[in-house]
Amino acid sequence: MAHKAGFVNIIGNPNVGKSTLMNALVGERLSIITSKAQTTRHRILGIVNDDDHQIVLSDTPGIMQPVYKLQENMMDFVHSAFQDADILVYMIETGEKKLKDEQFFERLQTTELPVLLLMNKIDVVEQDFIEEQFAYWKEQLPKAEIFPISALNNFNIDVVMNRIKELLPESPPYYEKDTLTDKSERFFVSETIREKILKYYNKEIPYSVEIEVEEFNDEEKILRIRAIIFVIRDSQKGIIIGHQGKALKKIGTLARRDLEAFFGKKIFLDLYVKVNKDWRDNDQQLKRFGYNN
Repeated sequence: MAHKAGFVNIIGNPNVGKSTLMNALVGERLSIITSKAQTTRHRILGIVNDDDHQIVLSDTPGIMQPVYKLQENMMDFVHSAFQDADILVYMIETGEKKLKDEQFFERLQTTELPVLLLMNKIDVVEQDFIEEQFAYWKEQLPKAEIFPISALNNFNIDVVMNRIKELLPESPPYYEKDTLTDKSERFFVSETIREKILKYYNKEIPYSVEIEVEEFNDEEKILRIRAIIFVIRDSQKGIIIGHQGKALKKIGTLARRDLEAFFGKKIFLDLYVKVNKDWRDNDQQLKRFGYNN
């Protein structure tokens, strides 16, 4: 059997469960997951290998109408997903009608690429509604193959994976066979900290935050990490730190637990908070944080 390999790019509106799907397909926790929109800011690759296949899965930010430069850069990641895809996975939540960007939806309707439309969260709706949704989407995207799934409960994930393998083009691997992702260990540290902030704080705080890992010293028995949490206002700095530093300590404890599980060793995590007022609208700052490359 000839080897098959290709890029499978996952797109959809915010909050449809793309990151949950990505992690389920890869079998590892690569993308952070919260109930808030705009959780995913970067394009994250997860690589699945067996003897005859290499599937390069791409989790992209949820499609939105950008308000500031950070969001414009997030949408650039989505545009790039169309450019190098061998297979497009369009993920919806049952009850959705279309993408928030009309231009993207038109591209989906006219693309020659194979499109797998995944109707997520079917475990929380009635069968009649699922059938109604199936008929609606078959009319909207007649060339797409439609799969009802529950990414959270792994329902039909194996069916989707098998279909992806069937659709992959013949190709040698793009990455070494033991590669799991294209992101660095520092990236997963910053994403883990950001995930805890997304879950722990409300309102605009999580959307004003970016993380920079300043030090990453991997010793024999311990991993020593120093990270800075950037916010855009002085008042937000006080909220992140909390009374007597209790809020920041809570974030550090939660992040450290996940990082110790991820790296399989003891973690010393040192967190600081600084104000960087215009990072979301400054090209130089965005490049520093891994956007705008």
